Amino acid sequence: MTEKDYYELLEVSREASGEEIKKSYRRLAMKYHPDRNPGDQEAELHFKEINEAYEVLKDEQKRAAYDRYGHQAFAGGQGGGFGGFDFNFGTGGFSDVFSDIFSEFMGGGRSSRQSYAERGADIRYNLDITLEEAFNGLEKEIKIPSSSVCEKCHGHGTKDGKEAPLCPHCRGTGKVRAQHGGFFIVETACPHCQGRGRVAKDVCPDCRGEGAVHQEKTLKIKIPAGVEDGTRMRLTGEGEAGLRGGENGDLYIFITVKPHKLYAREGANLYASVPLSMCCAALGGTVTIPSIDGEPLEIKVEAGTQSNQQSKIRGEGMTIIRSKQRGDLFVRFQVETPTRLTARQKELLEEFRSLSKDDECQPEARSFFEKIKDLFKKAV
Repeated sequence: MTEKDYYELLEVSREASGEEIKKSYRRLAMKYHPDRNPGDQEAELHFKEINEAYEVLKDEQKRAAYDRYGHQAFAGGQGGGFGGFDFNFGTGGFSDVFSDIFSEFMGGGRSSRQSYAERGADIRYNLDITLEEAFNGLEKEIKIPSSSVCEKCHGHGTKDGKEAPLCPHCRGTGKVRAQHGGFFIVETACPHCQGRGRVAKDVCPDCRGEGAVHQEKTLKIKIPAGVEDGTRMRLTGEGEAGLRGGENGDLYIFITVKPHKLYAREGANLYASVPLSMCCAALGGTVTIPSIDGEPLEIKVEAGTQSNQQSKIRGEGMTIIRSKQRGDLFVRFQVETPTRLTARQKELLEEFRSLSKDDECQPEARSFFEKIKDLFKKAV
């Protein structure tokens, strides 16, 4: 038993908190441990002294006695004069320091037990819908492979329906440790209980010890109007059943909007490419297409419409999610040149060509040839 002041040995004040004393002890123990100072008798002695000091000051009752009576509070007892308290100052002390640090880093002390409850697994469900369904929204029944808590064992996986006893190998922590090289401690899941901390001696015959039975579950889900491709919906608690009182997992629905025959979508807007006859493009008129809400939509064509010319129809696009508004529809016209003409059609077109002047009815052609006129001169 040393006669040195315990607070001075641990380099803390008498008003230091328990956490400050613990922190200082760890620092000093690592500094003076014999493994770090081989053959240094002075360091080994100092290591024993700081361990002796810490064993007293870390305990509130012993610390109070020491503060009041000093070293005399522990004089005359057994176990080295410390009232029956046994101190181990061997090389194992240093590994205990690392073990404590490692345990706190992993989220608990050495006596902490693995949670017996186990959260259920999440489930993914892929749902394909049409663009019309995305526009209107829908309610749909889906069937998913799932599980429910075993009624016979109440999710414990045991034959008697009670909690399984603690694992004798890890004492309920779900973890085992191995020390390597005297300095490092490796912590892994207990192989005997698979990290659960408990092992059933006799498993439930209905669920074979899993605590859950597999089944198909039917759910009615609601897809909001305006939902976009790639949307992920989460239904809390609709996944796999939790075990031994654990919460259920979640169901994630991944939505894919299938390609449409007429419309392409960008955000809330719709785009369509509509073929246009040469006569309609030249004279003007109307074309009718089915709108996304299923109603016929008549679109006006201005006289002289050119290929790739675009028309915007406001409010005829997609539903905007959680809103009464809609996006817009953009129609791009593609003027079609007639093919496989009859003799009469050819005759009429020849007559039209003879009556037409390029510079009057085809301004873009006139502008083009004006630009390249000088090229013809250079070629000559």
